[in-house]
Amino acid sequence: MSHLTASHGKKKDDIGGTNLIARGDTEGVTRKKHKQLKEKLADSSTSDRERISNYLNNGSTSGFNNTKRRRNYREDDRNPRNMDKLNDHQKRALLKRRRYGNKEIKNEINRKETQRLEAAIAAADAELVLHTEESGFLEVENEMEKTYKLTQNQLKPFLDEQTQRHIFDLRLDQYSPYRMHYDRSGRCGLLLGKRGGHVALMDMHTMALKSEFHLNENVRDATFLHNTTMFAVAQKKHAFIYDDEGTEIHRMSDHQDVYQMQFLPHHWLLSTIGRTGHLKYHDTSTGNLVSTHRTKMGACDVMTQNPYNAVIHCGHMNGVVTLWSPANSEYLVKMLCHRGAPIHSLAIDKTGRYMVTGGADSQVKIWDLRMYKETHAYYTRGGVPTSLDISQRGVLGIGHGCHTTFWGPDSLKYKVKDPYMSHNVGGMGPVESVKFRPFEDVCGIGHAKGVSSIVIPGSGEPNLDSMEYGLNPFQDTKQRREAEVRSLLDKLSPNMIALDPDVIGTVEEGDVHTRYERQQQLEEEANEKRLRDGEVKKKEKNRMRGRNKIKKKLARKQKNIIDENLLKLKEAREQEKAEHAAAKNNEAVAAPTEKAPAALKRFFK
Repeated sequence: MSHLTASHGKKKDDIGGTNLIARGDTEGVTRKKHKQLKEKLADSSTSDRERISNYLNNGSTSGFNNTKRRRNYREDDRNPRNMDKLNDHQKRALLKRRRYGNKEIKNEINRKETQRLEAAIAAADAELVLHTEESGFLEVENEMEKTYKLTQNQLKPFLDEQTQRHIFDLRLDQYSPYRMHYDRSGRCGLLLGKRGGHVALMDMHTMALKSEFHLNENVRDATFLHNTTMFAVAQKKHAFIYDDEGTEIHRMSDHQDVYQMQFLPHHWLLSTIGRTGHLKYHDTSTGNLVSTHRTKMGACDVMTQNPYNAVIHCGHMNGVVTLWSPANSEYLVKMLCHRGAPIHSLAIDKTGRYMVTGGADSQVKIWDLRMYKETHAYYTRGGVPTSLDISQRGVLGIGHGCHTTFWGPDSLKYKVKDPYMSHNVGGMGPVESVKFRPFEDVCGIGHAKGVSSIVIPGSGEPNLDSMEYGLNPFQDTKQRREAEVRSLLDKLSPNMIALDPDVIGTVEEGDVHTRYERQQQLEEEANEKRLRDGEVKKKEKNRMRGRNKIKKKLARKQKNIIDENLLKLKEAREQEKAEHAAAKNNEAVAAPTEKAPAALKRFFK
């Protein structure tokens, strides 16, 4: 049997194969060895035949048992005590595999340590500029440093690569001035060239242009609808709805000469106001015009919504701000914010507590909507405040002239001395719009030469609500469709828009009788409680009508006088009562006899 050799130069066993055939042998080689052993089984001696039979029976009867042998092989590698069962060749192979595995692990550990060290160095460098303990706001080392003096070029080296991509300038002189809008998730941005009608839809994550078209007429405003697949544009004469590919879907003929547009996502309402001064609400799910309100204050080009209660705030040319709801034909609140100065911009924070107004008197006033009272004001230099916006973390952005000034979140609660940051668009002003991008520390600025994007550390909300539809910037097509259906099912009625949104979910009292019965029940419960506590219930006075008249007075005087005629009258009344009672008893006794049948009357005698 010397012609039976093991493959790959492995050591022979007594039979002619290897101790573990599957180690390094393929299935074909193993089957060939088993076949050769079976052919020599008949020519072998008795002792060799017994040994070959035991070898084949202990192995696989099908001629191949790689699974079992490889499992044993792995057990030898894991259990160092099995080293005694291996020969020299197997021991050397096992040690070689262990050294190779340890080398891979060591290299992986070195890579992890290198990455951790690089991350620690980058965090230490960023911590010198960014205040990571307070939501990423900038921090100064001493009082002499001012954060508003920090430019974008100085800030850029301390930002990560992904955030650095959001600092850019788009020079678009032909169709300027431009306005910038973001959807609720911050994934898409809408660029609007007011002169010439240049509309562009961008993916802000990949910086790719999704669609672009030219309307060849002036446009005034635009807004996203329930998601990024559709948006509305206020053109020269009418308002139009387009999809994300730039295809016109619908022309809204009821909305003419529109200056400002706002979309209420929880009610699916598109509100517009323009040259005629009519505030209109349009249901985008059914296509019906819900209501039209005449403001009676002329043309209006300043409008925003309160994200807390969905009330529309309109700023007028006489310095007045009015609050509107589709369920009321008159304004809910009227506030005189700027005396004799038209209102150029409005902004409301997400909590609905503070309203910021910018007027032609170069003042930015902060109003507490819980008391409808002015708390403090700021002055702008270099131009009137043409645009206002408040980020998710309360940073106030003001666009005035060629400047944009950003005040920290504490600036809404009380007056602060210095702003948080500032940015100058010199040579590209005036600033047309200032918009913070949701869930990012990014602010988009539209001006007379195009669009600029800057980074404002700490302005964006780092956590998003996954239960709220339309806020996921990474949703796919299926998730978007499910969110659209869910939002339609959860759609609120326009009549629910009120100053106090907490009335939603409460039960209104019934009619007057129901409320009166409820009041009586509460009074009875209160009286019973006083009696249980030992209090004496006061006797109510009998306030009869006509109590002090002469007839009543004489009757009270004659009540206690006893004469002969009164005694006779009392005796006659008592005798009459006795006779009436006796007659009633006789009738009761005689009734059974009269009503009984003729055959039974003999029993009553």
